[in-house]
Amino acid sequence: MNICFIGGGNMANALIGGLLKRNFTAAQLRVVEINADNRAKLQNEFGVQASADMASGLMDSDAVVLAVKPQQLREVAVQLAPLLSGQLLISIAAGIRAADLARWLGSQNVVRAMPNTPALIQSGITGLYALPAVGKVQCGMAQTILAAVGNTLWLEDEAMLDAVTAISGSGPAYVFYFIEAMQQAARELGFDAEQARRLSIDTFIGAAKLADASEEDASVLRARVTSKNGTTERALLSMEANNVRQHIITAAKAAAARAGEMGDELGGAK
Repeated sequence: MNICFIGGGNMANALIGGLLKRNFTAAQLRVVEINADNRAKLQNEFGVQASADMASGLMDSDAVVLAVKPQQLREVAVQLAPLLSGQLLISIAAGIRAADLARWLGSQNVVRAMPNTPALIQSGITGLYALPAVGKVQCGMAQTILAAVGNTLWLEDEAMLDAVTAISGSGPAYVFYFIEAMQQAARELGFDAEQARRLSIDTFIGAAKLADASEEDASVLRARVTSKNGTTERALLSMEANNVRQHIITAAKAAAARAGEMGDELGGAK
């Protein structure tokens, strides 16, 4: 499978790096990138062919990964449309719906993907949705490409990609926000900045690994470390009194609503 990436930003870099680790060769991967510095970086770091010319990038490609910002996607799609010849088209742009992409591209071979930033270290999770015209072989191609940076979750209802965006797409920012708060609390309790960083981050890493390794629900794991009248109970009671859980749920729902709004705003133009 030969793959052309339109856009050479962070997520394209992550996917290229992941594919090379999975025995793809540099010759199978091409990048269309308008920024000369980014082209040089891609060529030096990965050995892939990178050019500003879309036609040469698409040559002999079986799949095209649209790795540009949502606000740029319509313009890129219009340029790409006359050059296509049946390739699988994968968009990783948040919000923009498959039907709008298909209309702009003049092709129904569209898969939408919503990866998240841990893909940069091959620890991501990606939600995927394919239009009905996409066959099993091309779905398998999309699976191979996105699995190079972590786990995947296929969806039958495209609307659920807005929820994926809210939970896993935006989710790393929620985790970083909580880590920031933990670090600040640690500093206010007397630790220096580096000590606060290590205590907070290592606690998150360890707890996440523990949850991943266990078949029990997170609520069970939480209860197990919450002794009656102990320190953990005091902290959790404070969080419950301040509706922390509900605020997190409300925030995630707000993110999902915004993903839907982006689809209306960016996909509405004919």
